[in-house]
Amino acid sequence: MTAQTDKPKVLVTGSAGFIGFHLARLLLAEGFRVHGYDGMTEYYDVTLKQRRHQILLQDPNFTVTEALLEDDETINRVSAEFQPEIIVHLAAQAGVRYSLEAPRSYIDSNVIGTFNVMEVARNLQVRHLLMASTSSIYGANEDMPFRETDKADLQLTIYAATKKANESMAHSYAHLWNIPTTMFRFFTVYGPWGRPDLAYFKFTDAILNGRPIDIYNHGDMYRDFTYVDDLVRAVRLLIDVPPVRPDSPEDIRDGDSLSPVAPYRVVNIGNSDKVRLLDFIEALEDALGVKAERNYMGMQKGDVEATWANADLLRSLTGYAPQTDYRDGLKAFVDWYRDYSQA
Repeated sequence: MTAQTDKPKVLVTGSAGFIGFHLARLLLAEGFRVHGYDGMTEYYDVTLKQRRHQILLQDPNFTVTEALLEDDETINRVSAEFQPEIIVHLAAQAGVRYSLEAPRSYIDSNVIGTFNVMEVARNLQVRHLLMASTSSIYGANEDMPFRETDKADLQLTIYAATKKANESMAHSYAHLWNIPTTMFRFFTVYGPWGRPDLAYFKFTDAILNGRPIDIYNHGDMYRDFTYVDDLVRAVRLLIDVPPVRPDSPEDIRDGDSLSPVAPYRVVNIGNSDKVRLLDFIEALEDALGVKAERNYMGMQKGDVEATWANADLLRSLTGYAPQTDYRDGLKAFVDWYRDYSQA
């Protein structure tokens, strides 16, 4: 039985999702009381989401509501009952490529759903609202590594556009209602319990089942691969660093994305290491002990050739930066995948 503590209660949206599950598990291990909220949508295998929740529910400090964020009556009722002091909003309609097929789902979940979460934060006057954004925000930017203070107005997909809208919405609420708000931009997260629609997961399934893998832009792509345990550790540490509205713009340090008019900040969470896609695939082949049959293709609509995070602000705020080598992270994923697929 986990002992009760005086740690703040945390509402985690998207608790059955890849990142939400890992974050909730970390918080529970540290003795936090966590209430999860997840729509259990069928974007990918619901069984995987159910398995994640089953693991979390083994801890008595975890409770959960399964409902859509667009259901404002439910999210308001649940929040009023649980009275969270911290909200970590991770739930979203994810996937850059799916946004080409079903754009309306991104508006419903990412815009309307996020608005509902922000209203909860305003009504409860939480200590800290933390919300997931994405490296896709940087869109057509070419100067790398990407910095939080870079102008980012050239999004290339509706998914990225909804996340940019979230950042703007959150800034306005932070300014109007004095809600300390941190937005984090995630860079290509991977690891155990990942989403089946992510490239490394699809590659693994295809390679082990003798199917070719599709490699876009003929493999001439680079990503800042961030191991999920590193990422949720960074989120956990950021919980303890709520932004404070500065007295004047001169109080903002160089490189800090802190707003001059609101307790609001954007933080990159990435490995700060630009890895060639073909090198990543070779490391996956090594971990699997099987060579892939490769199907080289052109660039996919809405995709970008490279992402690369400058994580100096994260390190400055928390003393921490992700550092897991992608080869080690892929070995851990493959070990999990073999166990999970045989279960």
